[in-house]
Amino acid sequence: MPATSLFDTATLRGQLGAVVRLSIPAVLAQLSSTAMQYIDATMVGSLGANASAAIGLVASTTWLLGGLCSAAATGFSVQVAHRIGAGDDARARAVVRQAAVFSLWFGLLLAALGVAISAPLPVWLGGAADIRPDAAAYFFIYACALPALLVQQMFGMILQCSGDMRTPSVLNVLMCVLDVIFNAFLIFPGFSLGPVRLPGAGMGVAGAALGTALAQAVVALLMLWTVLFRAPRLRHVGGSWRPDAACLRTAARIAIPAAVERVTLSAAQIAATRIVSPLGTIAVAANSLAVTAESLCYMPGYGISAAATTLVGQSLGAGHKGRARRFAWLSTALGMAVMGLTAVLMYAGAPWLFRILTPDATVRALGVQVLRIEAFAEPLFAASIVAAGALRGAGDTLVPSVLNLVSMWGVRITLAAVLAPRFGLPGVWFAMCFELCVRGVLFLVRLLRGRWLQKARL
Repeated sequence: MPATSLFDTATLRGQLGAVVRLSIPAVLAQLSSTAMQYIDATMVGSLGANASAAIGLVASTTWLLGGLCSAAATGFSVQVAHRIGAGDDARARAVVRQAAVFSLWFGLLLAALGVAISAPLPVWLGGAADIRPDAAAYFFIYACALPALLVQQMFGMILQCSGDMRTPSVLNVLMCVLDVIFNAFLIFPGFSLGPVRLPGAGMGVAGAALGTALAQAVVALLMLWTVLFRAPRLRHVGGSWRPDAACLRTAARIAIPAAVERVTLSAAQIAATRIVSPLGTIAVAANSLAVTAESLCYMPGYGISAAATTLVGQSLGAGHKGRARRFAWLSTALGMAVMGLTAVLMYAGAPWLFRILTPDATVRALGVQVLRIEAFAEPLFAASIVAAGALRGAGDTLVPSVLNLVSMWGVRITLAAVLAPRFGLPGVWFAMCFELCVRGVLFLVRLLRGRWLQKARL
């Protein structure tokens, strides 16, 4: 859909239609990413609880590095939304050039950091000795693939913020398909395809990481090619590729608060991992798989959040503050409704989900219990996810970062540390549920006050 069409509707009904039209492909893209997690979890889960626990042990750290990639992408993609909203396509293309150069150098830096810590990381996280080798191997491969992940996220978000939700959605579905194919050959020593028996590499946990990395690399190249040569308003990127101080400063202003938030939130996730690890391998595996299962519920919220970022960003770029406010509230309401429905489905379908994810009956029983606790928080979790996307479209990243940090450290980690010794993993997930409700209320208050409308600066 051409970006200019986002502003062709002046009615509330038309604006809701714009939210839905942009949200659907974004939600599909997020669901395909979730499907990849399910694929990895299911294939690795078939290897046993130790394999699932190995991935779960380093999950919080992979989330940290992935979050840094996402924060960096936000710094550039929001600028693209503002420039396209203002009709300044030439400046939007200049931002794309800066994003390409930055992705190369920052991706290599993150990869070097990840490789350096891959061996000692499972020890630092308190993992049992029997899962440390697999955890280290998985994280090493993940770290090597970080440049591809950054390019995929950077240029996928740039396409979304230009108004093209369809292409990232299609490419993410392709990534899911490739992940299935690569994983099948890399994880297992062999597998059957109908009557045909095919050989495999038998790499186990490391094969899951490598399969995902290869799928990401293919899609990253396709995302980059689409932006540079196919996107109607972004191609023809000829011009200076030298660092642009103004563009980089704006990117830093938007991205650094989000990056700091990711670092501190990931530190909180690592702290939560340290709280869960002493509960045993069964608890670690159930926790990891429950996190994966829950993503089916909240990923639609992230898709609607991406639509909110685009709609709010382009509205403010075009000088329509009232329309930006309405898009923010319509998107948030839609997200709460959708995630409320998915929460009901998740609660009812939890046993079925865990039968898919693991053959271990003990892990399944504990996972179902904690997943059902989390279901009650999903509507307010949606409020925080989508409202954060709307605020991000305005370039408002500092205050939301502070709200996330206060909520995570002041509520979740504190409460989990108190409840875990007495109630085990259910206590940890109750703390998570309560904290997400608190976070949702905080973001609704931020959205209501309206100060974020003054944050957009071209």
